[in-house]
Amino acid sequence: MEALGKIQLFNGIHPKGLERIASICSEETYRLGDVVFREGDVGDKLYLILDGKIRISREVSGMGEEALAVLGAGQAFGEMSLIDDFPRSADARVHERCRLLVLTKEALEDLLFLDKDLAYEILWNFVRILSSRLRETNDKMTFLSVTGKF
Repeated sequence: MEALGKIQLFNGIHPKGLERIASICSEETYRLGDVVFREGDVGDKLYLILDGKIRISREVSGMGEEALAVLGAGQAFGEMSLIDDFPRSADARVHERCRLLVLTKEALEDLLFLDKDLAYEILWNFVRILSSRLRETNDKMTFLSVTGKF
């Protein structure tokens, strides 16, 4: 539960809520170079990084792998697939041996349906994270446009 409380997605969640979330999570360990999921895969899990690093990337034709982000302990990935029903939009590869908490879409939906207060807290955190990522993307696009690299 302590580790779960350090995850950005569950920031500010009350202890009882963290306990409920922990009860529906499982833990997985990955080695350097492992692929957690690939672009185009069905997205049915949210991953929370306890230890290590994950590289989110896409294959760019003629260029190879393009890293979009390197995420570390306390960060989550795969959350977009919990909100929409689209396939994974990028690859998630192990950048540094890691330990992940895994939360399935089905288990999270059940929990959110049963506990509306907890649902509000979690979904508000989702909004904050996605808004932050959108701002970062906008800043990158502006930089690329201004420098003529776009």
